[in-house]
Amino acid sequence: MYKRVRLRDTVEVPPRHLADVSPGMVKKLLQDKLEGRMDEDVGSVVSVIEVHDIGDGAVLPNKPGVYYEAEFDALTFDPQMQEVVDGEVVEVVNFGAFVGIGPVDGLLHVSQISDEYLAYDEENQQLASRESNRTLGVGDPVRARIVTKSIDERNPRDSKIGLTAKQVGLGKHGWLKEERKKREGTAEVGDS
Repeated sequence: MYKRVRLRDTVEVPPRHLADVSPGMVKKLLQDKLEGRMDEDVGSVVSVIEVHDIGDGAVLPNKPGVYYEAEFDALTFDPQMQEVVDGEVVEVVNFGAFVGIGPVDGLLHVSQISDEYLAYDEENQQLASRESNRTLGVGDPVRARIVTKSIDERNPRDSKIGLTAKQVGLGKHGWLKEERKKREGTAEVGDS
C-alpha cells in the first residue's frame, strides 16, 4: 500500500530562485507540484522524501523559469486489488460506510459488511443489526479487503475504492475480538 519509490520529474525553478538551485529548494518545488497528485502507475504521492540528482537546467521559449529534471524518492500510497487494509469509519450513510484508508476513503457497501441485515440509524449515524445488536459507526476501526479500484488522475477525490468485510477475519475490530473469544472459549471446553 505505502511504498518508497524512485521517480524522475521536471520542475520549473522561477527566476527569483535561480541563484539557489539546491536539493532543498527543488524538493520544496516538487512537493508543491506532486504531493496529493494521483498517478495510475505509482498511486498517490504522499510526500517527496529526498532529492538525489538535479540535471542541467533548460530554458524554454516564452517561459520565464528554468526547467530541471530531478531524480528523487517519494512515499506513495497505491492500494492493490485484494489487499487487506485496516481503516476507520469516517462517514455512515444509508447504503454503507466510508472507511478512511490512508489518503483516500473506500466504500464498504451495506451488502458487504455482514450477512445480517443492517438498518441505517440516521439519528446515531450508524448501521445496526436487529439480530445480534451489532453496530457500525463513525470512528470504528475496520479490517476490509479491496475488491474494486477506479483511480481518477485528474480529480483524485473522485477515485473510488470498493471494500468488502464479509470473509472470515474481516469486519469491525470489536466483532473480530468477539469471534476470537468465542473460538478460544469453545477450544478450551472441547479440550477438556
